[in-house]
Amino acid sequence: MSTEAEPSSIEAPAWRDTKRLYWLWGLFAPAGLFLIGLPTIYLFNRLGWDGAAHVPFWLGPILIYLVIPIADVFIGPDGDNPPDEVMEYLENDRYYRYLTYLYLPLQYASLILACYLITADNLAWLHIDGGLWTVDRIGLAITVGIIGGVGINTAHELGHKKVELERWLSRIALAQSGYGHFYIEHNKGHHVRVATPEDPASSRLGESFYRFWPRTVWGGITSSWRLEKARLERTGTGPWSVHNEVLSAWAMTVLLFGALCAVFGLDLLPYLLLQAVVGFSLLEAVNYLEHYGLLRQRTPSGRYERAAPTHSWNSDHLVTNIFLYHLQRHSDHHAYPTRRYQTLRSWEGAPNLPAGYATMILLAYIPPLWRKVMDPKVLAHYDGDVTRANILPARREQVLARYGAAS
Repeated sequence: MSTEAEPSSIEAPAWRDTKRLYWLWGLFAPAGLFLIGLPTIYLFNRLGWDGAAHVPFWLGPILIYLVIPIADVFIGPDGDNPPDEVMEYLENDRYYRYLTYLYLPLQYASLILACYLITADNLAWLHIDGGLWTVDRIGLAITVGIIGGVGINTAHELGHKKVELERWLSRIALAQSGYGHFYIEHNKGHHVRVATPEDPASSRLGESFYRFWPRTVWGGITSSWRLEKARLERTGTGPWSVHNEVLSAWAMTVLLFGALCAVFGLDLLPYLLLQAVVGFSLLEAVNYLEHYGLLRQRTPSGRYERAAPTHSWNSDHLVTNIFLYHLQRHSDHHAYPTRRYQTLRSWEGAPNLPAGYATMILLAYIPPLWRKVMDPKVLAHYDGDVTRANILPARREQVLARYGAAS
């Protein structure tokens, strides 16, 4: 049972959240297929613009890789932190949590709609002669995959909370991307080992996103299994149990995909797998840039120092923060994991990315550009001493030869 205070029992402050209504934009990602996609496809086909009618199926990549980065440039950083005296009231204002709850039905409505469109033989109501082209199906799978990827971030927000309902909603949100084990690994693994070589979700200096991806995906799976196995052993239960939350999370995905294939046909399966890979790859792209090259130092006892604001890359660009529930205020999140998104604050002294997450993801996809932008920032963060960074072991000698002279 939750021990959170009821908003009605706390006096409303004079301060008001200037972003209160902006948070509604966070629902645009799962609702965009209904609000923008279908009406635009219908209109273009009615007008005879057959070529343009294919574009809305790619609404997800257009939003994440084009619209949000451009909006971040024009609107810029936020910089508005809630004052201390309003934190309790703001934390318990249920309006904010209801927005995260609402993401899930919209997420799954978009998934079901996409499954129907991908497999339908007759789409005359959209003025489409027959079914979709393969390119449209791929675009639609990528779009719902991106919706599911942003849904993983929603699951991240919900999974840290003490309310049991929210933890269950987190697992449901993760089922679409087949990444239910993230609930275990992130909370019990990443938050303990962040910014250390032992953490599969902390990228290393000299490590490209394409080298990081298989390491973090496999590392997250194996770490979550070990963590859950150890938990069950403490209760006298083996890992092959109905109480294993990793197995139950994966079972939710199997049941979901099985039900969708039973309704829409087995031909849907490749597209379900594609959207799942797109979804969790978007998450891992965010993981890649959140702690790149940052390292907690060893104390004289041999333990790592406590995680601090200096161990997370931050960005306060307003638009991306609205779509990702303040995820870019990452130092505050690691300091206060259960703190709700509306109360997260920017930290003085935390290292900052030169752009919002959406823009930095694009850079991560192009390793030479990423290294050109981020390697000097890591070096500057450690005052020129590259040996204090989290360096990819396979490239350590190369990195030291390149940057060691500046130490």
